Amino acid sequence: MTDGSDPRPRPQYGEYATPEEQRARIQQPDVTVALETGAAPAAAASPAPESTSTPTRDAAPDVIASRRRFFDRVLTIALLIYAVFSVATAIPALVDYNGYVQTLFEFMGVTEAPDPTFDGRAWGVAASLVLGVGLLLTAAVSWIMLQRGKITFWVPVVGGVVFNLISGALLMVPLLSDPALMGALLSR
Repeated sequence: MTDGSDPRPRPQYGEYATPEEQRARIQQPDVTVALETGAAPAAAASPAPESTSTPTRDAAPDVIASRRRFFDRVLTIALLIYAVFSVATAIPALVDYNGYVQTLFEFMGVTEAPDPTFDGRAWGVAASLVLGVGLLLTAAVSWIMLQRGKITFWVPVVGGVVFNLISGALLMVPLLSDPALMGALLSR
């Protein structure tokens, strides 16, 4: 029945080695003896493993996390730069509030001119201050969160939405009190 030809492959990788031969080959201390006696294995008996060029499984999450942080940092900085340009172009238009309202009336197709007694400069300056302070607060919170290594891209988005809504509300107060605009809106 046995003709000497075994169809199974020959064992490899020390499958028949004794535990002592295996430990000598992988250079680790005998922890079973240390566990039986209750003593810690000698640290000097096990040399530090040499670093290999192949990445370990634990290194993969670090690489992914560092990529996420990099893209989060780039996106946050890009959003803050966009906010700086947006606020820098909005402030001059808002400070000249009467010109802003005239442009708005032309855009909406309102043929009547704004009320000549209308002076919304204070409201435009207030909206400009809200945008400027909002940008500074958003940048400060973003900087702190970036330093702590947290996901930060959402801070400029939320800051932009919140402070633009507040400044928009400030800009609407004098507009809604203008009879020319209200008459034009109601006639449509």
